[in-house]
Amino acid sequence: MERLKNYLQFINEAEQLKNVLRTAWTSEGKQESTAEHSWRLALLAMVILEEYPRLDSLKVIKMALLHDIGEIREGDISAALRPDPGEKYLAEERGASGLFSLLPPQLEKEYMDLWKEYNEAVSKEARLVKALDKAETIMQHNQGCNPAGFDYDFNLEYGQEYFSGDPLLAEFRQILDTDTGKRKEDEKEGG
Repeated sequence: MERLKNYLQFINEAEQLKNVLRTAWTSEGKQESTAEHSWRLALLAMVILEEYPRLDSLKVIKMALLHDIGEIREGDISAALRPDPGEKYLAEERGASGLFSLLPPQLEKEYMDLWKEYNEAVSKEARLVKALDKAETIMQHNQGCNPAGFDYDFNLEYGQEYFSGDPLLAEFRQILDTDTGKRKEDEKEGG
């Protein structure tokens, strides 16, 4: 019974990620939440995992769902603002740790370890999720109803390092960059 209460408390608290807004907009012009981004990242990972049969798929999906959970306290800080990486990490670590502490100890440790592994990007799974995280953000920027003056050039630089060294991800990145270029041109032409 106590474990179920812990699970529910964790899920109830995680609901706050639906209120954390990002600097991305949906195709209908609604500002995207961290929860929406994490859901679509997990969906993207689930589909792309078909191309990576040797990776631990459950680990990838868990990382995708947990990767931004630390934003629950401090909110999303846009990469376009070039925040101090150390300060951003510590703030998000506090948020993640606080939320995970609501869980039974073995889950708290597992999820915190996955969160750190994602942030360190040393495993193949973490590097894939990092690349897909950047990809989903770029996809949303290209698909969204963005405010006037939106900086599409940012997309062309964002997260490039996570796509190198993997032919499939490099090809994926080419597609995203082409889409960004088209969107940028469409915006210039007033469309």
